[in-house]
Amino acid sequence: MKLLILETNRLILTGISTEDMAYIFNHFPKEQIMVVLGHRSENDYLKEEQKHQNGYASYNRRFLMFLLTDKESGQIIGRCGIHNWNKDHHRAEIGYVMEDENFKRKALMSEAVEAIIEYGFKVLNLNRIEAMVGLDNVPSLRILEKNGFKEEGRLREHVRSAEGFSDTLLLSVLSKEYEAKLQKLSISR
Repeated sequence: MKLLILETNRLILTGISTEDMAYIFNHFPKEQIMVVLGHRSENDYLKEEQKHQNGYASYNRRFLMFLLTDKESGQIIGRCGIHNWNKDHHRAEIGYVMEDENFKRKALMSEAVEAIIEYGFKVLNLNRIEAMVGLDNVPSLRILEKNGFKEEGRLREHVRSAEGFSDTLLLSVLSKEYEAKLQKLSISR
């Protein structure tokens, strides 16, 4: 198994595909899986195992998740990647989570998101990258705005929590918008 590696200034992003995840769960013992995937608890492992058992991919949808490793500490600090990747329609949804509080508010996730967007458009030939974010998730909305995402609409009562149902914002960035932003940056330099 050869994993995809991307690098940013401060992060190493280790890409794990649907097939890689199946290999990991079918060939590694639980303790090694927890280390490889950066699980911090038994509960983290159990959630991942359930996703594996229920099937990560269905029909024409796939995922490519990147583990975020801080170069300085060597610690896996979060995840960022694409899911609901529909190859037929050249679109995917981006998702991310910073799992270590000590690494929040340092623009590391923005750095990772930028790298994943570039990879999605330039290597995976995506035309569209979508994101769904809760209305009150201001840090995530800022990351997306910084990376050229535009709000498309609100999905009413889209997610359920202990407090009840809440709305989600749908945002996206298109390949041509990303290219225009790159051109604008290169002209201004």
